[in-house]
Amino acid sequence: MKKVADRLAALPPYLFARIEQKIEKLQSRGIDVISLGIGDPDLPTPSHIVKALIDQAQKAENHRYPTSAGLLAFRTAVASWYRRRFGVELDPASEVVTLIGSKEGIAHISFCYLQEGDLALVPDPAYPVYGIGAALAGAEVYSLPLKGENNFLPDLSSVPVEVARKASLLFLNYPNNPTGATCDKEFFQDVVSFARHYDLIVCHDAAYSEITFDGYVAPSFLEVPGAKDVGIEFHSLSKTYNMTGWRIGWAAGNAELIKTLSSLKSNLDSGVFQAIQYAGIAALEGPQDCIEEMRRIYRERREIAVAGLKSLGWDFSLPKGTIYLWVPVPSGLTSTEFAEMVLEKSSVVVTPGIGYGKYGDGYFRISLTLATERLKEAFRRMKEAFGTLYH
Repeated sequence: MKKVADRLAALPPYLFARIEQKIEKLQSRGIDVISLGIGDPDLPTPSHIVKALIDQAQKAENHRYPTSAGLLAFRTAVASWYRRRFGVELDPASEVVTLIGSKEGIAHISFCYLQEGDLALVPDPAYPVYGIGAALAGAEVYSLPLKGENNFLPDLSSVPVEVARKASLLFLNYPNNPTGATCDKEFFQDVVSFARHYDLIVCHDAAYSEITFDGYVAPSFLEVPGAKDVGIEFHSLSKTYNMTGWRIGWAAGNAELIKTLSSLKSNLDSGVFQAIQYAGIAALEGPQDCIEEMRRIYRERREIAVAGLKSLGWDFSLPKGTIYLWVPVPSGLTSTEFAEMVLEKSSVVVTPGIGYGKYGDGYFRISLTLATERLKEAFRRMKEAFGTLYH
């Protein structure tokens, strides 16, 4: 066999392999395993969106190749949504590009602006694709630690001047996966100033902007004056409308960045199935009460999970965004050791924080994407197995 390309050697090891093996062994013995680790909404896509897909899939004109940049009608719906939701004006023809889910665009932006020896600033812990895309493009990654004492916001003032000058891209994500942290417009204003000073491209992942609680309303990076001069925002229908498997999202913002990303995409993919784009229009322009119902369900699950954690000894405050809880592990254990212990003794899966970066060790992530009774059962098992875990 031929040697695998060197770029794949830059990929981090798959840290969940041992846990997955343990899950398989338990399931092979007929043991019911409850997973609190999957960040994939269990709620169905709203019916009016499904109906739009069915109707459009029956039209022959939608069976042919779509344009790589996406239907102008979909991009117009995105621009209208930004105007209503954030007060942001976008030119749908030049400042929006349709993506095969935001993950695709996040990975590909590194190939547009990074090459061998370049540098990307990447939060740690973080959604792994930010660093993986940069590494596959041949670049080096400089980690921006997200620490509890800083409310899981990066301290941009601590980035060495020589690092900031060398960097080309800065990745951010608020509301944040995996920490559940949120930010305000003042933080984004600091980001714009930092990016202008060091001639950086900001790539903000806003996938969880609509999953917020307790009166908090997430801002868009593009709301801040000057944001479109320095960056773009990635968004998706996946979490807002429970459409993870549909694979449709967008990037919006600086026209030159959008043009470059569109150029790369035109050479690598053939766009999103048009019927799905029309379903996306139905999502963005149709009734939005489904979003408030989704928030209500996650809010209920969040309260159940926090009550469960408190019963196990954690003093844990309610996060204001995302579908995740980011929880410190008991002292003396790594995140992987803790996750394996919980699985072995209670048949419950939690995600070790080390999977999201070096600074994620010492934490584990809980996802709220399962029914309330299963969530209650998971904490009942943990309470039965451990009594008090954290003290």
